[in-house]
Amino acid sequence: MRVVSLVPSLTETVAVTAPGVLVGATDWCTHPADLDVVRVGGTKNPDIPAITALRPDLVLANEEENRAPDIAALRAAGLDVLVTEIRTLDQALRELERVLAACGAPRRPRWLDEAEAAWDALTPAGTYTAVVPIWRRPWMVLGRDTFAADLLARLGVRNLYADHPERYPRLPLDELRAAAPDLVVLPDEPYRFTPDDGPEAFPGTAAALVDGRLLTWYGPSLAEAPRALARALRAAHR
Repeated sequence: MRVVSLVPSLTETVAVTAPGVLVGATDWCTHPADLDVVRVGGTKNPDIPAITALRPDLVLANEEENRAPDIAALRAAGLDVLVTEIRTLDQALRELERVLAACGAPRRPRWLDEAEAAWDALTPAGTYTAVVPIWRRPWMVLGRDTFAADLLARLGVRNLYADHPERYPRLPLDELRAAAPDLVVLPDEPYRFTPDDGPEAFPGTAAALVDGRLLTWYGPSLAEAPRALARALRAAHR
């Protein structure tokens, strides 16, 4: 198999589980750190000719990470494109199995069993209401139907914008503060929130700074995510 991945989570998934299969990945595919493949542009602006030149048997994409016109262009070039849709943990586990089977992985990997067991054994860190910014200037937060919000719900965190019509609404900071959350959850990607950049916008509200990869990536990091995220939530309320 020769596989090109346009999704950082799936790049890590395939690289860890089926070494040698990947021949190309995006500039944003940062895990594993020693990944040595041809870089084919970004998730939103992949280099179609460069991908075609690699002669992949399969291109991995995601309906949220990648643009429909790029997927159509790859298919028009005669390439087989597997497009995933992942909005919940259960869906992620199913899609990861589908991706690995399509890439020729000989068996279900141990890390996938460990991830499923870790989430099944999870004890929520508490019960909180939260806003979850993913960007500022302008402020954007998790809205309805997102993978990250599903993970947080399993950790006892109710997203105050879970019923918003948009999946990633842009909202004024005054409105976010007026929602009066128990907690503001600040991941370090896609916007890199830090102790000095983010919490000060929500004075008087506990802030949980979390690893964005553990909150938003679906792949080997899922085995580690429930424990690490629960620790970060508990630390915010100490």
